[in-house]
Amino acid sequence: MKAASSGLYRLGSEIEAEWVSGVPSVFERAEKSEGPALVFARNFFKNPRMLGSLIPSSRFLVNQLLRNINWEQARVIVEYGPGVGTISGDILKRMRPDATLVVFEINDDFVHHLTTRFNDPRLRVVHRSAADVRAVLSELGLGPADYAISGIPFSMMSESDRQAVVTNTHAALRTGGSFLVYQFSSRVRSYLEELFGQVRQQFELRNILPARLFHCVKR
Repeated sequence: MKAASSGLYRLGSEIEAEWVSGVPSVFERAEKSEGPALVFARNFFKNPRMLGSLIPSSRFLVNQLLRNINWEQARVIVEYGPGVGTISGDILKRMRPDATLVVFEINDDFVHHLTTRFNDPRLRVVHRSAADVRAVLSELGLGPADYAISGIPFSMMSESDRQAVVTNTHAALRTGGSFLVYQFSSRVRSYLEELFGQVRQQFELRNILPARLFHCVKR
């Protein structure tokens, strides 16, 4: 009986060792095959303050946000915090063949995901802070932006970082250009009003979480 038990133990140990040695490859395959929603959720649990929401923006939020863009006139569009590219993908579908979309992302996983997900020469993925928008547009040889779109959680940012992004965005837009911001709180509105003056607010309740949309125009 002891010999049988010993044999079963050794067999079990061998199976366990084989299973454990195979775990990394299993996870590697899962990571390569996971969709945008899983990439987003995994990064939310890593740093919830950076993302602000567990799931990407709903199609209702995307449609209401992009409704404010004149696609015939838009040549340069910038987006802050594209994440897994939920909004970026829709922008690329709608914008002109000769337009450029510059996305600013500081999350390593998202940068990798964006560069592998989209094969579009009109897209520039920039692994830098949104506060660098003026410098980046200049480095890319692009003129002022027609539209800037932001979903980064301003309420979670430091005062200096928030001020830097809003101020440099205002400077990077052409006269008549728009800053389109979607948030889960109204905290950023006062900062937007300081630079842009009048700010139009919309709501999208069919989103998790319900979102506020702010439309600012550079005068």
